[in-house]
Amino acid sequence: MAAVLGLLALGACSIFEAPPELRGNRVDPDQVKQITPGVQTRQDVTALLGTPSATGTFDQDHWYYISATSRTRPGRVPGVENQRVVAIAFDQAGVVREVRELGENDARNIPVVERQTPVPGTDRTLLQALFGNIGRFNGAGAASGPEGPGGGPGR
Repeated sequence: MAAVLGLLALGACSIFEAPPELRGNRVDPDQVKQITPGVQTRQDVTALLGTPSATGTFDQDHWYYISATSRTRPGRVPGVENQRVVAIAFDQAGVVREVRELGENDARNIPVVERQTPVPGTDRTLLQALFGNIGRFNGAGAASGPEGPGGGPGR
């Protein structure tokens, strides 16, 4: 009896699991093998693999086909299960120079810089903080114009 209940509990876990979501442009490994450096051009690559997910920031000579499978589980942070990046470099004439697949070893960890930009005029003294709002609001909170309370017609 306990074994049956255990199997039912394990089966129920998959009910609450979200289906995997494919994101990006997943290229088939067999299609990547068809690209020959020094032979194919940008047009050939586009016809074979489609439009790249991203291009180089400062030049158009690097194309990236990025794809990932992600899954969200209840109570957990969504995570990437399978990420694949195919990088294609072109020379100045638009001919493929290099094709490679990037893995986790190629990733770089970029630390977040936690700084704040100072804004002039926001530094207040203790007395300004305590007494700064005195006189800003009228007693009833009503607007003084012809619109009446709330500041606008019909409000």
